[in-house]
Amino acid sequence: MEWSGNQTLITHFILLGLFTQTPLHFFLFSIIIIMFLVALTGNGLMILLINIDSRLHSPMYFFLSWLSLMDLMLISTIVPQMAVNFLSGKGYITFTGCGLQILFFLTLTGDECFLLAFMAYDRFVAISNPLRYSVIMNKRVCWIMVAFSWLFGLTDGLIQAVFTLHFPYCGSNKIDHFFCDVPSVLKLACADTSLYESMIYVCCVLMLLLPFSVISASYLQVLVAVLRMHSTKGRQKAFTTCSSHMTVVTLFYGAAIATYIRPQAYHSSKQDKVVSVFYTMITPMLNPIIYSLRNKEVTGALKKLLGRCSYGRAQNNN
Repeated sequence: MEWSGNQTLITHFILLGLFTQTPLHFFLFSIIIIMFLVALTGNGLMILLINIDSRLHSPMYFFLSWLSLMDLMLISTIVPQMAVNFLSGKGYITFTGCGLQILFFLTLTGDECFLLAFMAYDRFVAISNPLRYSVIMNKRVCWIMVAFSWLFGLTDGLIQAVFTLHFPYCGSNKIDHFFCDVPSVLKLACADTSLYESMIYVCCVLMLLLPFSVISASYLQVLVAVLRMHSTKGRQKAFTTCSSHMTVVTLFYGAAIATYIRPQAYHSSKQDKVVSVFYTMITPMLNPIIYSLRNKEVTGALKKLLGRCSYGRAQNNN
């Protein structure tokens, strides 16, 4: 604690976490650790496959590799700190550590918002204008889209992290969450944050609804193009590719909208924690599974990699 006038300023926070030290919660905690390991393995494997297999060197998989990297970083920003806090029973996080967690969390979620929109636009061009697809979605355009996603996410993360931590915190230091979520942190500020909270609300609405509008418009056009197709095989392939992306969009945006666009009057601490688990842990775990289960190119690349590993082991044994 530090003294400022008649106030004792907070130098660290205590995260109350998702679980308590009970047998049931130890079991639930072990499930989250398994989810974390599955997410690391799945997303890491997806990045590896896309980079080493030439059949996956297309704009769709280029974006997918970046989505996997973002998911890997997002879950790594939350779960290790949560695990340390749960196992130590302390929940301690420094003021700087909390600021960095806010920065990384908001940067990565902002990145995903815009990247998912660009992925939807990519599918729109691929299905609606296949002859000019390679020209429109060239390597330079793809890199600009990824850079734009990171720029928007980083700008949002920096602004919110700096503004959130510039408030004085002089009362309780207990955050009723399992990570440094901005609304939960602001509840501890000993200053009027109502104007800033309104600005955050407007910012979140724009950050979610603008990309979601692009996704909706893109898939509306995709649906029209698919229904006009005469080839049943082509129609089925288009629906398979797009359904994977729409499942990911629904999981991510559904949880994010429920958390950040719902009025604060309808929020409860327990609901916020449960919904946060969806887009910080469950979605990063499911994304590589969703994109690989019904994707013959990804499963083919995986079989090829496993075949190489088996052949290499056989050669070493001989």
